[in-house]
Amino acid sequence: MAKPVALPLFPLNTVVFPGGRLPLRIFEQRYLDLIKRAIADNSPFGICAIREGQEVGTPAVPCTVGTRVRIVEWDMPQPGIFHIDTEGLDRFVIRSTRTEASGLLIGQVEAVSVEAPTAVPEEYELATEVLQHIIGEYGEARFPKPHLFDDAVWVGYRLSEVLPLKLSMQQDLLEMNDSVARLRILVEILRQHMN
Repeated sequence: MAKPVALPLFPLNTVVFPGGRLPLRIFEQRYLDLIKRAIADNSPFGICAIREGQEVGTPAVPCTVGTRVRIVEWDMPQPGIFHIDTEGLDRFVIRSTRTEASGLLIGQVEAVSVEAPTAVPEEYELATEVLQHIIGEYGEARFPKPHLFDDAVWVGYRLSEVLPLKLSMQQDLLEMNDSVARLRILVEILRQHMN
């Protein structure tokens, strides 16, 4: 097992899944500094759902599993505000945290094993059909290619992002290490909404 590495953390009221995109508007000084460093060094940072607290002000308590992200696009429309587009890389688990003087949270994190690509079982093809429809509606700006409709991991992650799920449910889906079980839950949710 690799030993934990330091990763700046950005607790938010959202969950990012590996391969997913998340646009952010950055204005708090501690995060402006983090983003400037990430752009300059092409370094990743971690996004975690908030377990306790708020996005702004005193550092929030993050959930223990989050996603390492990288900045794929950025813009500074006015001084003191960054618009960035992030892409989820892989999941991590937080072993410990410390808070810098600026209020930035630094986690000692370990990578969570990457789920191997798995075929979508026939009984869960509804998940693929719904996702294809959603991507057809929203376009590739929101869902950049490649589209891996035959991979249960990719389909499960994308559906977990776009369905109107509670934050706690999204977090549970992120923490799962079984792509078929994740799809089964999502298909059950879809069927409930269709009835």
